[in-house]
Amino acid sequence: MFREQLRPAIFIFIILTAITGILYPLFVTVIAQTFFHTEANGSLVYQDGKIVGSVLIGQSFDGPKYLWGRLSTTSPVPYNASSSSGSNIGPSNGALLEIVKSRIEKLRAVDPKNKAPIPVDLATSSASGLDPHISLAGAYYQIPRITRERGLSVNIVKNIIDRNAKGRLFGLIGEPVVSVLKVNMDLDLYKK
Repeated sequence: MFREQLRPAIFIFIILTAITGILYPLFVTVIAQTFFHTEANGSLVYQDGKIVGSVLIGQSFDGPKYLWGRLSTTSPVPYNASSSSGSNIGPSNGALLEIVKSRIEKLRAVDPKNKAPIPVDLATSSASGLDPHISLAGAYYQIPRITRERGLSVNIVKNIIDRNAKGRLFGLIGEPVVSVLKVNMDLDLYKK
């Protein structure tokens, strides 16, 4: 009786292993590479033939002439994709208040003349800690600093931001956002 049950069990094990371990992953890979090649390969951004980042993962820009993104809580370094997670620090936790205060102080120190309210996404991190976008309000808030540091007009910087903005999904879902990496790449390419 044991042999009668063992043979079908082994057969089913081999069939399911072939289906779930070979055929299905192969099928998904072929579909992804055929129809979503860029996304399946990390949505990499190239400049002069070199990889400079990904559309999907934020990068740390902290020089005053650059557009700054959201805070990243990944460790051991910011925007570490292998350590994606939120900080799990809730609004009632004093540590969150200290992080927000620190970021606000940094934003005020680098642009002391800017008295506008700081958009919330510039002082907090996203759930993944990898967000490559900020709100249009967050980008527009930084225009005075960027124009001063780069010697560019407000219209030029605003146009670069607007050119790299994405609207709401289907015109309804979410808020318009801007790619921090793409704006900074365009800013670096702009000649006065």
